[in-house]
Amino acid sequence: MKGWAARIAGSGLLILIGMMAGVWAAAGHFRPLLDDQQDKSAQCSVARDNLAGLAQEQGKALGDLTLAARARQAGAERAVGEAKSSAGIDYAAANRLQQERTGGDQCVAATSIIDKELGL
Repeated sequence: MKGWAARIAGSGLLILIGMMAGVWAAAGHFRPLLDDQQDKSAQCSVARDNLAGLAQEQGKALGDLTLAARARQAGAERAVGEAKSSAGIDYAAANRLQQERTGGDQCVAATSIIDKELGL
């Protein structure tokens, strides 16, 4: 029985040595590949963080542009309103002058303006 136990112990020891050699060989083979993938993963993380920061900056800039466009639009609408009211006063004054020049008849005034525009 002693011989049998020694054989099993020897076989177990050889199996254990074989497993250790296999792990060592596999680690030596796959370690560079694992390191390369880890480096690529780190680069991707940095690139992702960079792109996220850029997207956030662009979103802020877009928001600022939208606010500026709204402010310009409001200013333009105020200017148009002022121009309309100013033009209305000028238009009424021009009509009054034209009517005075043509003797007060609106049809004669309109005819005179149309003829002048057409070069007749």
